[in-house]
Amino acid sequence: MSVVQDLISRNRDGETVGLPCFCTANEHVLRAILKSAKTSGHLTVIEATCNQVNQDGGYTGMRPADFMAWIADMAAEFGVPQSQLILGGDHLGPNPWRKEPAALAMEKARVLVKDYVSAGFTKIHLDASMALGGEASPSFELIAERAADLCEIAEKHAPDPGKLIYIIGTEVPVPGGETEEPEALDVTSVSRFKDTISTHRDAFTARGLHTAWDRIVSVVTQPGVDFGHSRVYPFDAGAAQTLCQSILTEPGMTFEAHSTDYQPTKALQQLVAGHFFFLKVGPELTFRFREAVYALSHVEDAIAPESPSDIRAIIERRMNEKDGYWADYYSGTPNEVEFQKIYSYSDRIRYYWGDPQIAEALQLMLENLSHADLPAPIISQYFGAFEFGSAPCNPVEMINAHVSKCIDRYFAAASPK
Repeated sequence: MSVVQDLISRNRDGETVGLPCFCTANEHVLRAILKSAKTSGHLTVIEATCNQVNQDGGYTGMRPADFMAWIADMAAEFGVPQSQLILGGDHLGPNPWRKEPAALAMEKARVLVKDYVSAGFTKIHLDASMALGGEASPSFELIAERAADLCEIAEKHAPDPGKLIYIIGTEVPVPGGETEEPEALDVTSVSRFKDTISTHRDAFTARGLHTAWDRIVSVVTQPGVDFGHSRVYPFDAGAAQTLCQSILTEPGMTFEAHSTDYQPTKALQQLVAGHFFFLKVGPELTFRFREAVYALSHVEDAIAPESPSDIRAIIERRMNEKDGYWADYYSGTPNEVEFQKIYSYSDRIRYYWGDPQIAEALQLMLENLSHADLPAPIISQYFGAFEFGSAPCNPVEMINAHVSKCIDRYFAAASPK
């Protein structure tokens, strides 16, 4: 039994223990996560999505092996052993190529899964739920058949297939987030959950994937949590109670909850107690990062360096010049759109931190602040959560501390007491 399967057994027995899954490709955020891992010793899950990292480079420009090597280098820098890390692939399937003919999209999805497992990713979410090439919405049976197809590829190409664990199910927003503010959320029905299990079991059995089936550790369902631009849909434990108990009929399995960002810490604890063992978080991490960067930019304004970074203006300009990451997601009056571009919970600004002009401005701002004698009252103005006299003077440490507000609360909600 793997460490994860042992923790899952404890969760199923009623212990409030789970695993946060940090889904991000932001270097500053990843460094904060690894620093936390070094300090706490917690088993730490870091994930990349099919849109972030794939054989075409994704929006990060990285292939799976590149991302794995990048994480390994940073982990070594912090002294975090590889045995403490689990690398996961999220929504692995044909989504990046869903507009292409089904046969071609699935062939590219096979390459995607092969590249992820060959690179050493071991937590694999198989997601073939999307319609391909203009076809009708796929049936439960077709989704399961395509997932089994991809699982067969993973089993064939992983250096040690026995180390792979699988997540199935897709009752969540599409990778990248909602394009419209949802009006209401429905908790996945027990019948839909059971259909997901039965169709996948049949598809895996038909391909002889019996040992792989035993390593399916979680099923993605919708517990009734999500977020919009300025609204969070909180977890209602009562409304999800029947679903939560239904997982106990499936040996060795738990649920995985996506889009748990911005849920109150108590709600995260209730999710774990309801057998949502894996808690996925992504935009909240970079939302905190953006808060810290914007706070530091105001500190920079206050000290007035000779060569200011003008980072806020550069971000605004680059988002207008390259609007592909937000234009289909934000709507309303011009003022409302401008507000959403920076402050929305969906955090579409996260796609721009790798832009060379923005990255250069960020580096200049950090250098300006690192070389300045920052007055404590200015730090207190923009980082008031620190006790007087306890605020770090280094801007990178300020970013780490602010991002850790997210990291720490997830571990607090999911770690055994």
